[in-house]
Amino acid sequence: MLDKKPVDLTVPSAARMYDWLLGGSNNFDVDKVACQLLLEAAPTTKALALNNRWFLERVVRVLAEEHGIRQFIDFGSGLPTQNNVHQIAQAVDPSSRVVYVDNDPVVLGYGRSLLDENDRTAIVGSDMADTEFIFNHPEFEHLINLDEPAAALFVSVLHCLPDAAKPDALVRRVIDRLKPGSFVVICHLVSDSSRLRSQVTDLMLELTHGNWGRVRTESDVHGYFQGLDVKRPGLVDVTDWRPDSDLRQRQRSVEWTEYGGLAEIPEE
Repeated sequence: MLDKKPVDLTVPSAARMYDWLLGGSNNFDVDKVACQLLLEAAPTTKALALNNRWFLERVVRVLAEEHGIRQFIDFGSGLPTQNNVHQIAQAVDPSSRVVYVDNDPVVLGYGRSLLDENDRTAIVGSDMADTEFIFNHPEFEHLINLDEPAAALFVSVLHCLPDAAKPDALVRRVIDRLKPGSFVVICHLVSDSSRLRSQVTDLMLELTHGNWGRVRTESDVHGYFQGLDVKRPGLVDVTDWRPDSDLRQRQRSVEWTEYGGLAEIPEE
């Protein structure tokens, strides 16, 4: 459960840093400074953030249009920006329901004010690893029917969890609660350079005062999809996941990538 807590303006948060990288305005000077330090270590990180956001837009549209999914659970959702999950899904079908989950107080404050007039959308204040609290939350139970297929989204968030928090176990707990025919979306920061993984992990741990996990490998990400039916085009750099034809998809990050894809929970 998440207790109410004030915003600490002396410590950057991953959610607000991501907002700054996307060109958003819901961040503070401490987040901007942290991003500038991150860009020194990985100069193409802005392209990475944009590519990740566009992947989210595409995969939600595919889930709604091609697979008929009408309920979405967005773990570690971050700050609302343009083309949020509920906006994309409800453009396909206005009856679509979305529950966002985050523990950043700025995300919660801004998100609740934005979503206040949308009765098919809610935001639950919780550590995303506390699945018992999330799945039993009144707003979750009001919007999400676990007897129907749903989509669980872990978009650029599992690297925020340290190994001790067992992100693989978190994914498995969520899968176990969802009906077969549901879907899981996962993308994760990865690098094949051990130097880069250590450098960025150490930097983010220092900047966020330990509120982060680590950059992992493609092999680690494959483990999250064990037992699932991975959909085309498989597990890839998300820039290459069913890209749109417009030129924005041709921007690429170099030092690290967001790696993952879309998978269905099969019948037992």
